[in-house]
Amino acid sequence: MRRSALLALALAPVLLLTEDLQAQKQPFNTDALLKLRRLSDPQLSPDGKTVAFSVSTPDVAANRAVRSIWTVPLEGGNPVRLAEPAERPRWSPDGKSLYYTGTEGGASQVWRMNPDGSGATQITRLATEASGQTVSGDGKFLVFTSDVYPECSAAGTFEETCNARRSAEERNNKVKAHLATSLLYRHWNAWLGKTRTHILSFSLADGKVVDLTPGDRIVPPFSLGGPDDYAISPDGREVAFTMNVDPNPALSTNSDIYGIPVTGGTAQKITSGAGADASPAYSPDGKYLAFRSQARAGYESDKWRLTVVDRATGKTTIPTDAIDRAINSFTWSPDSSRLFFMAVDRGRQAIQFVSPEGGGARMALGGSNMVDDVQFTPDGKTMVFTRQSGDSPVEICKVSSNSSKEVPLTHLNDALLSQYQLTAFEDFTVTGAENTPIHSFIVKPAGFTPTRKYPVLMLIHGGPQGEWGESWTYRWNAQIFAGAGYVVVMPNPRGSIGYGQKFTDDINKDWGGKPYEDLMAVTDYVAKLPYVDADRMAAAGGSYGGYMVNWILGHTDRFKALVSHAGVFDLRAKSESTEELWFPVWEFGGMPWENPEIYEKWSPSKFTAQFKTPTLVIHGELDYRIAYSQGLQLFTALQMHKVPSQLLVYPDEGHWILKPQNSQLWYKTFIEWIDTYTKR
Repeated sequence: MRRSALLALALAPVLLLTEDLQAQKQPFNTDALLKLRRLSDPQLSPDGKTVAFSVSTPDVAANRAVRSIWTVPLEGGNPVRLAEPAERPRWSPDGKSLYYTGTEGGASQVWRMNPDGSGATQITRLATEASGQTVSGDGKFLVFTSDVYPECSAAGTFEETCNARRSAEERNNKVKAHLATSLLYRHWNAWLGKTRTHILSFSLADGKVVDLTPGDRIVPPFSLGGPDDYAISPDGREVAFTMNVDPNPALSTNSDIYGIPVTGGTAQKITSGAGADASPAYSPDGKYLAFRSQARAGYESDKWRLTVVDRATGKTTIPTDAIDRAINSFTWSPDSSRLFFMAVDRGRQAIQFVSPEGGGARMALGGSNMVDDVQFTPDGKTMVFTRQSGDSPVEICKVSSNSSKEVPLTHLNDALLSQYQLTAFEDFTVTGAENTPIHSFIVKPAGFTPTRKYPVLMLIHGGPQGEWGESWTYRWNAQIFAGAGYVVVMPNPRGSIGYGQKFTDDINKDWGGKPYEDLMAVTDYVAKLPYVDADRMAAAGGSYGGYMVNWILGHTDRFKALVSHAGVFDLRAKSESTEELWFPVWEFGGMPWENPEIYEKWSPSKFTAQFKTPTLVIHGELDYRIAYSQGLQLFTALQMHKVPSQLLVYPDEGHWILKPQNSQLWYKTFIEWIDTYTKR
């Protein structure tokens, strides 16, 4: 018998075993999603030997997330949990301590522990609490944020007694009414109360606290994520921070970078652009300050450019200006010679680098999914980063300069995920409006058989300047919908990020125009796939995705069911009740009374007479971005037109559904609704 035949016989049992194991795996579901450990914020120790990181684990019974701090050796080994409840680990410069935000007893304060988790000691005891700590390079100061009473800080002082008294008075007052005298009186999911977020410095020698940003402003401004908006210079003397001094912050994105001595004093303005400047980071040698900047005022989705200012001369360069992609995050090389940055390109995010003086960017680490959170060992020879994909949540990895092989450092979810079927994301591109290529992802159902016909679920992302990427999500998780038996389609129509700034801008003043045509082109393509049942298609979306679902309601009946989460129904009412007013002013060329025609043209509420498709409406009462009255209006219109519909409202959620039990109900109600109309 020839060698190849012998090998085939030897491998046959192994192949059969592999097929049997795959067949035994379960479709991925919500229960599995809520058992996953969610890793974030890796921090490499000063000696380059240990990585500390945060883990968030849902506690379904308690309906909350439990946050903890872990470490793992860079050379490999089992991760160790050090502290809980705790998050945001930050090393002391000598590597002998880990500072972290602890929430023992329900109050957020800064704590310190030894690298093995022993010796946990509470450092701050502020009535206004403390979080977001970072440590100065000389080890003498902490800088963190606290929600303080502005009247208790004058000229940079910080009066703890005053803050404690005001906090107690407000806590004990049975009247909880809100009195507003200016705009931006509420934001995201909270009303603007009597406190303001400020940046404080804390002397580790004597415990003295200084308010670095006194006044009636929120500093740094609200952010949906990305790098910190404050940093300490390597010598420990200066703090750079982001602040918006516009008297009407509801209409302005014009934040700038300021510098102030860590001990307090007068803040000096460093940047002066018309758009947003944010995310300051000093070079390790202290020569440069890098930050992200936007050129256009009032446009939150303008391209983020990587900008560098020489602290001695004031000379400014924009080394990524020629790159037609938004910079999401960045870090310095240890020798200050290069900036490593991350930018989404066609649904993936790689690591590139560029000189602070400019020149062409080069690829450091590519791949077919999302990488981020880059850190370097002191010698610059090993890079630590996070990696995720559409079928794998975040884990921490490393790669060395003498090898291109990536090595995972953590495997916290491997055992759980090995029990479930997970489906890889696949790409396809169609021609959309104006002959423009439209890229999408498709995720096939668990146990996919090419000869079967499957129902389709099209997911429409929010933003509208957002994107579907090759990444893991906990809200709108494609694996759960694929596990429920759907072909999941995730299109990136006009307005999406990662396809050039013009592609992103093309949605401005055209919400229901080219983006709708793009989505219908994707729908046409998917409907013709041999494994798709074109008569059993559903569509769903949140925020702008919810708007598009509402627009679809009045413009086509080709979908059998729809789900509108936190969607815009009446464009005028939405714009007059939202908080960040720069958004509608930019998107629609002014407020409704300034440009009524465009609000009338693109409002889904104008087309209620055409509503026919069964629709599930979901909203959170604490949603101040898109007021939940929009969901009530939509549901009323559906009911009055006798369209089958349901309304799911969460009194304790905002724009996103975050609590574990609420998430369970969200997925259950969602899937049951689309099943009713696509699986009969």
